[in-house]
Amino acid sequence: MAVEEFISLIMKNISTMSLWSILDILVVSFIFYKGYMLIKETRAEQLLKGIVLIIVLIPISYLLKLDMLYFILNKTLTIGVLSVIIIFQPEIRRALEHIGRSAFEDIHYIDDKEIRDIVINEIVNAVENLAETKTGALIVIEQKTGLGDLIASGTILDANVTSNLLENIFVVNTPLHDGATIIRNSRIAASGCVLPLTSNNTINKKLGTRHRAAIGLSEVSDSLIIIVSEETGVVSLAINGKLRRGYDKEKLRKVLLSIIENRSKKNVKSAGERVKSWLKEIKIKR
Repeated sequence: MAVEEFISLIMKNISTMSLWSILDILVVSFIFYKGYMLIKETRAEQLLKGIVLIIVLIPISYLLKLDMLYFILNKTLTIGVLSVIIIFQPEIRRALEHIGRSAFEDIHYIDDKEIRDIVINEIVNAVENLAETKTGALIVIEQKTGLGDLIASGTILDANVTSNLLENIFVVNTPLHDGATIIRNSRIAASGCVLPLTSNNTINKKLGTRHRAAIGLSEVSDSLIIIVSEETGVVSLAINGKLRRGYDKEKLRKVLLSIIENRSKKNVKSAGERVKSWLKEIKIKR
């Protein structure tokens, strides 16, 4: 009977709420959900559980008049907010970049299909030759997330994408081989660029700096990062914080074209929808 009364009370309160109140609750719930998904399976998740426990214990210690425990927990929570910002700065930055990438678009897709096919062919041809000679390489294809700061860390080239140039860049002991080459639109923007390393400690310990840098960049951007191992010649692709290995020429070409074309179609569709909404707004104003 008590359960029925409780449910009846909840339904009564919901029925008296306004539409805006319900919308407010839904929006806040969605924000909390997305926030949790961003920190899920990271170090921040464990910290969040600790903070929730402290928040629960503070009123309990106050009601039970446990003055010393209340004082310690209260001060811990106050200092903890600043500690969270300092300790988990990479996670916070990643979350903000994810939100910014979702909300604002800085498109660097190659719109022309013919040019896109040519660029991808040049890249996969170079990767195939580099893999055969076991020449280490790190090639970044910029997408929606701008990489201007990383491009500035290397040597600006602004050159056409050709397999010969890409192969020459990664020849051992040449000035630009030690670093990443970033491709923006249909051109090689820069080489010898420094990428952020991943802080994920669960990845294979055998992976070298190139692979860790590729994973690190894929965690904070939507770039497509191709890696050629200088030890085994194995070709890998890093996307969205995940590393997939064992690509051959045809498989790599197919995956790259598929991803870029799908993202380009989605962008064209969203752009078309924005134009329609703008035209609709203009008509309403008139």
